[in-house]
Amino acid sequence: MALFGPARRCLACISRAMVMAGKDLHLAVCATQPSVLPGTRGLACKMDNQLSDLVNKQLNTDAAASNKSPVVFSVIYSVFHMHGAVQIETPVFELKDVLTGKYGEDSKLIYDLEDQGGEILSLRYDLTVPFARYVAMNKIDNIKRYHVARVYRRDSPAMTRGRYREFYQCDFDIAGQFDPMIPDAECVQLVDQVLSKLGLGEFTIKINHRKILDGVFGSCGVPSDKFRPICSAVDKLDKSPWEEVRKEMVDEKGLDEEVADKIGNYVKFSGKEELLETLANDELLKSSPSAQAGFADLKLLFQYCKSLGCADHLVFDMGLARGLDYYTGVIYEAVLTAGQNIGEEGPVGSVAGGGRYDGLVGMFDPKKKTVPCVGLSFGIERLFTIYEHKMRAENNKVRATQTEVFVVTACKGMVHERLKLLGLLHQAGIKAEGSYKNNAKILNQLQYAEDNKIPLVVLIGESEVEAGVVKIRDTVTREETTIKREELAETVRQKLACL
Repeated sequence: MALFGPARRCLACISRAMVMAGKDLHLAVCATQPSVLPGTRGLACKMDNQLSDLVNKQLNTDAAASNKSPVVFSVIYSVFHMHGAVQIETPVFELKDVLTGKYGEDSKLIYDLEDQGGEILSLRYDLTVPFARYVAMNKIDNIKRYHVARVYRRDSPAMTRGRYREFYQCDFDIAGQFDPMIPDAECVQLVDQVLSKLGLGEFTIKINHRKILDGVFGSCGVPSDKFRPICSAVDKLDKSPWEEVRKEMVDEKGLDEEVADKIGNYVKFSGKEELLETLANDELLKSSPSAQAGFADLKLLFQYCKSLGCADHLVFDMGLARGLDYYTGVIYEAVLTAGQNIGEEGPVGSVAGGGRYDGLVGMFDPKKKTVPCVGLSFGIERLFTIYEHKMRAENNKVRATQTEVFVVTACKGMVHERLKLLGLLHQAGIKAEGSYKNNAKILNQLQYAEDNKIPLVVLIGESEVEAGVVKIRDTVTREETTIKREELAETVRQKLACL
């Protein structure tokens, strides 16, 4: 409960504390060489170049562009809700002791906040460890939750490839004691559904099992105290060739060269369900209880995924490791296939990942009571990078506004008529806007509607006012229809329904 004591006292000075965390956070206004606006008294107008602001066209939850492709947040939220998850939000900072010792080598990437007296706080590294703390603190036996929020890492970002020091994660987790692999299969299904609905191209969901990796390490002669460091090295195979990973194992982790070569013979394997049976009968792995337990889990997972209709994208990949220490069972990552998984400067890496972490909740429980958990996380910025690259390649513009109707006046001195129509549309629940100028030029008004992908324009001039009519214009086809003024709201609804 200490979180709500010292943590509350820090709220008043959280901005100052975040400055201490480094110029890496856009929450800090100081910089080594600040850009100063002309005419100001030294106010910096700058943010760290390894951070990003999300704008409305990315956060928009409505349809985007002319093909009505759903945008990222909207799809993810809809699938989370479809699976019956409840929303849980944990604080942006936690006690440092809550976060340390959970991430292995990545613990060095945690942002610590300046000590204000009391217990030390850190910015959250992910949403998983705070969730495990929440489950333990509230003595929860089972829950299905989602959480969409920013996390913070002292990483080496590549912004054009969707890697930042402050970024969104969209997490879905199932906590509770259930039959093996059923919750895990639902997580795989959820990844499959989100990526299918986004329509970004072909994708693969790579799966492996920590018990299989531990079985391989043990059978190859890796000391048990080196399992996690070696696992962390294997995790880099998606970014580095085997020669570099092997060098790290030998030179930095102190592994015998012969042992590293044995590991190399296994982590190269990747294939469909049949590969499970082949490796389960491997002479070296047949005698490993850990590996055999992992193979049994994955065989069952494949069967459940077939029943759920999401097995076609599954690939068993022995090179998948997921570097975080808290994983204990099934692990998975989703990547778009070559040519699809691309940003401005090349591939952006995995777009979703997760796995089983059965021991994490027990770390926070005074009686070490465990609550098995499995979950996943989507990398929003990476999905944005791919989505926006796709839109540009198709010469398609993402809508930055949800406006459905733009009201255009054709003559000077008609601002009151424009406002009357806007009031009528708003009262009918229709998203509408118009120019803020009294005497706006008609071409500028029409151009604004087209540039912002607003589907309909309502036109009114002096002759329309006298006749008690308005014109409705489709901004794509430019077809116009003249209707009675009292029919406006209903006609707009009908036209929007047909778009």
